[in-house]
Amino acid sequence: MIISAGKICLLLGLLVPPMLQPASAQQQPLVGNLAMIKDAASEIAAGKLDHAEEELQFVLRSTPNEFHALNLLAIVRAQQKREEEAERLFQHVIALQPDYAGAHAGLGLLYVQMGTSDLAIPQLQEALRLDPGRSDAQAALTTIWRDQAHAAVAQGELEKALALLVEARKLTSSDPDVEYDFGLVALKMTLFTDAIDGFRQTLKLRANDPQALYGLGRAQMSLAKFEDAHTTFERYLKLRPEDPSGHYAQGMVLQALQRTSDARQEFNRSVQLQPQQTESYLQLGLIELEMGNLKEAREEFDRVLKRDPRHARALTGLGRVKFEEKDYAGAASLLTNAIAIDPKLREAHYYLGLTDARLGRKEESEKELQIASELEHAEAEQQRNHLKIVDSDQLRVPAAPQSQ
Repeated sequence: MIISAGKICLLLGLLVPPMLQPASAQQQPLVGNLAMIKDAASEIAAGKLDHAEEELQFVLRSTPNEFHALNLLAIVRAQQKREEEAERLFQHVIALQPDYAGAHAGLGLLYVQMGTSDLAIPQLQEALRLDPGRSDAQAALTTIWRDQAHAAVAQGELEKALALLVEARKLTSSDPDVEYDFGLVALKMTLFTDAIDGFRQTLKLRANDPQALYGLGRAQMSLAKFEDAHTTFERYLKLRPEDPSGHYAQGMVLQALQRTSDARQEFNRSVQLQPQQTESYLQLGLIELEMGNLKEAREEFDRVLKRDPRHARALTGLGRVKFEEKDYAGAASLLTNAIAIDPKLREAHYYLGLTDARLGRKEESEKELQIASELEHAEAEQQRNHLKIVDSDQLRVPAAPQSQ
């Protein structure tokens, strides 16, 4: 981040006399110097760095420790990319006037410009402690924390990412990008209540954000808030009517609401838009299976398996078809293959247990049904444990939609 001319007024607060840093009578600039400092600040804002430096050097020849002039000269050096000189000047200003928020903000922004964010953070935090209204320091610190959160997500460190975004949320309540990032990380961590809060805050600030709507719908589905999710995906599809993922998600919601005909329509629309997918075909197969239409169900599951022969849920669906047709040997083979691919697929264990019972394999049947029961219990326990996040202090912040 370069300290641009457009940020000079925020960074310095020197363009009008009342905004000069308060100081003792001995520290206040002389009247002539004050006028030159103000002129220099205006020239920096206009990009006239050479003229600004001439005036600042004139002031500093008579008063070498005039910290307003030194601070402005540091800004000039930063603009000139003479970063080591700028750093020394900012540090000198801070040594002369430790409570000068402008110097801390300037040094923090310089460190951002230099790509040393870890050094920037304490300076920007100190600037905000001294002057909580500094939007330049606030924006820079928010950007740093968001960037660090993105890096943490890429490394799989979701708790660290969440902690950083909690701090960013505390810093600003009006940044939709921070709220969206928070919602997305919370969703990845299955903190669905917090995800809903993050996405809703995003939508308050950016009403027609399709990604936030999609994330909100997913979180609502995960908490079985199906009516809410239905409304959310309706809004989403008005913005992105050609998105097969949106129609698929709406189909899942309608299926949960037992609106089978409407669900089928959404899944069919999804496959029309993206014929090479598998998940909508799978759901169509499950609908046909529940309705007792075994031939149609088999056709849908076969479509999935042609695209992905190792699709565990499609193998399970086809195994259920074989079970209903009383082809127990065929069902057992398909269900066993499904479990080999996905050992935690409760439905496959359950139907294999039923199939083994039909084949007279009592011991194997009891084992599979017990596994299915344990998996069902684990799923229910996981659902109960979707708690609110703990306070960010407890998370110990370090010093330093999905398409189907």
